Amino acid sequence: MRITILFGGSNRERLVSVASAQALHQALPEADLWFWDIQDKVHVVQSKQLAEHACPFEDEFNPGTRGIPLEQALDQAKAEDRVLVLALHGGCAENGELQVMCETRGVPFTGSGSASSHLAFDKIAAKQFAALGGVTPPIGIALENIDVALAEYGRLIAKPARDGSSYGLIFVNAKQDLVAVRNAAKHEEYVIEPYIAGVEATCGVLERPDGSMMSLPPIEIIPGEGNFDYAAKYLLSSTQEICPGRFSPEVTAGLMDQAMRAHRALSCTGYSRSDFIVSDKGLVYLETNTLPGLTKSSLYPKALKAQGIAFVDFLRDLIELAERGVRK
Repeated sequence: MRITILFGGSNRERLVSVASAQALHQALPEADLWFWDIQDKVHVVQSKQLAEHACPFEDEFNPGTRGIPLEQALDQAKAEDRVLVLALHGGCAENGELQVMCETRGVPFTGSGSASSHLAFDKIAAKQFAALGGVTPPIGIALENIDVALAEYGRLIAKPARDGSSYGLIFVNAKQDLVAVRNAAKHEEYVIEPYIAGVEATCGVLERPDGSMMSLPPIEIIPGEGNFDYAAKYLLSSTQEICPGRFSPEVTAGLMDQAMRAHRALSCTGYSRSDFIVSDKGLVYLETNTLPGLTKSSLYPKALKAQGIAFVDFLRDLIELAERGVRK
């Protein structure tokens, strides 16, 4: 099969996607490059063009060609016996829409299938299923109860129900912040929860072609400016990501167990990364990413390195799993 890295996408995480594609192509230099633009057109990209895009987290990638419609590109992928390595994040790239388009055509792709992707992308549904799997999510607060909740808990956090890379995070510390939440909720559904003090942590899960599954070393996150938003993730050098995290053996084991439980409860495939707060009352589950970032600065590759797994070996295992999935 011809390996093809598909990157870009029509949502606001497309910048992260370009950086992921740069890291993937460095590991898989033989792979073809397809860029999916905001008009749902797919462009063939040359290696040099991708490598020379200097500021992917800040600047739009412009392929400079006309491209073909996404559905036509997927038909071409099937005809040319391609396997798609998804360097994609967020939107219809991660909510299951792209996955079902591939599945109906029999085009193999890396990562979770359409049903799992759709479930994990919805933070409300994902918390419900993960809780059934044995993890502990925070309580949810209805928008109409936000005033009472602020008075009760003192601080709240609000985030889009279906988005990633910490876009749209609103920290509610005072009554004036409630206006921002209500305005944001006019445009998309928001998840509102009590703010939970503690250490931010994330833990990856990896499936291998031999059928085994493992949790990777948990990562401790110390935001440089207080909040782990988009800028802290990708633009601030002051953010610290310590892997393995400086947790007690009991907390480390708990994070690895709960990440595995979330992965299974959401029926993820190949790999995932779940986020938690380590609070004084225990571990609190936040969400699961079915297409976590794979840039050079991303968390999942750091955990792979700590585990002693080469990035290229990880990718080739994902490709093998993808090809097997279509043959079933």
